[in-house]
Amino acid sequence: MTVRTFHLRAMRGVTLIELMVALVLGLLVSGGIITLFLSTSSSNRVQTQLARIQEDGRFALGQLTDDLAAANGMYCNNTGGIASSTSSGLALDGLRTPRVLAKSLLPAMFENTSKWGEKSGEITYPAAPTAAYPMPSFMFMRGYNCTGTAACLPIPVAFLGGDLDTAGTAVGNRVIGTDVLTMRYLDVSRGWRLGDTSKVTSVGTALTQIDLAPTAGEPPVTDFKSPMALVADCSGAQVFAVTGNKTKTIKPDATNNFSAPQPPQPQSASRLYDFVDDMQTVTYYVQVVSDDGSATGVKTGALMRRVNGNTVSVPDQELVRGVERLTFRYGVEDAKGNVKFLTADQVDKRTDCPPTASTLSPTDPGCAWRAVKSIEVSLLLASQMSMPNLTAPETAFVYTPDSANGTYAPVDPASATTASLAIKPTAQGFETRRLRRQFTSLVMLRNYNP
Repeated sequence: MTVRTFHLRAMRGVTLIELMVALVLGLLVSGGIITLFLSTSSSNRVQTQLARIQEDGRFALGQLTDDLAAANGMYCNNTGGIASSTSSGLALDGLRTPRVLAKSLLPAMFENTSKWGEKSGEITYPAAPTAAYPMPSFMFMRGYNCTGTAACLPIPVAFLGGDLDTAGTAVGNRVIGTDVLTMRYLDVSRGWRLGDTSKVTSVGTALTQIDLAPTAGEPPVTDFKSPMALVADCSGAQVFAVTGNKTKTIKPDATNNFSAPQPPQPQSASRLYDFVDDMQTVTYYVQVVSDDGSATGVKTGALMRRVNGNTVSVPDQELVRGVERLTFRYGVEDAKGNVKFLTADQVDKRTDCPPTASTLSPTDPGCAWRAVKSIEVSLLLASQMSMPNLTAPETAFVYTPDSANGTYAPVDPASATTASLAIKPTAQGFETRRLRRQFTSLVMLRNYNP
């Protein structure tokens, strides 16, 4: 009898109270594990997005810095510096800027909005030249100050084409509140060396013919496609119309030139370039894109880089996504040597410029573009992932170009104040609950505008 009782007690299960206590303890432990997991997962998402923003921001600034460092550059004679005169009265910047002999230069330049005799903001550019002239500074660089949905200043960006001409929130539009910058520089990796296998023929002081014979590493003669040539050496350059493109024999086109080009000096390391294709025109802007490519997808901004216009064969290059703001400020030196940072429209209308080539005036229209010594680039990048659990302080950010009084403080992306936040993300068509960080770089221009 005693043995039987012992076995029954040993086989008895837990009571209801014990089961409930075990369930509660299990739920508490599970809840703690789940909370820890969610916290760790949220922290991991934040760190991942911050790391991606950091990587994208550094890449974008690196690409911009590379192009700005080459802006206004020519072949072999990128000495830079404000123009000055030697004892012989020779203007140094006059040596560096190309001398244009062609009667019609503007059609050979991609995305040129500086037209002869037309009004630009508050100034009017000079009438079309009737004789050879130095290529003016406003044709080397042109900025556009775009603060909202209105047209950019000093003139609209009508050259981008289609939806990009208008700032808006639809996919394909230019992002509201993002500036545009176009710069030019010669691609010195191309071209043909003159005086060796490629021969130059001249009569007196006039260049009459160039016979191309490419050496190893040089493009084939068929790569010279345009009717406009640029011959440069270590002291200057000249641009002139030609015939015989795509063939080995290039000749100046007397009908379309003001005067005949001069032959390069012996031992001057001169080179021939296709002006249209080798004079690179690089434009930066920000476009509205979506995660799935459709009009209903989650929208963000993409930093775009365009080279020599928008063609089917060479589409615009998307550098990084998540860019919501792009601002350029130009460090301009005035006639007294003072440097001020100005917007593009302020640069365009400024007339107290440093000295330049003897053929130009210190007050010629657009002269301040040659006095740009540095450019401050500011980017605002947002995370690609929405984070609805973040609090307002966690999503706050600083974008210094929006500061009206020079005092910088974090601002919530939903803030209605325009003193520290000129444009809200919602006005741009973007989500609010995202991480945002500013990236800034000050780029010194080694090739000052001519």
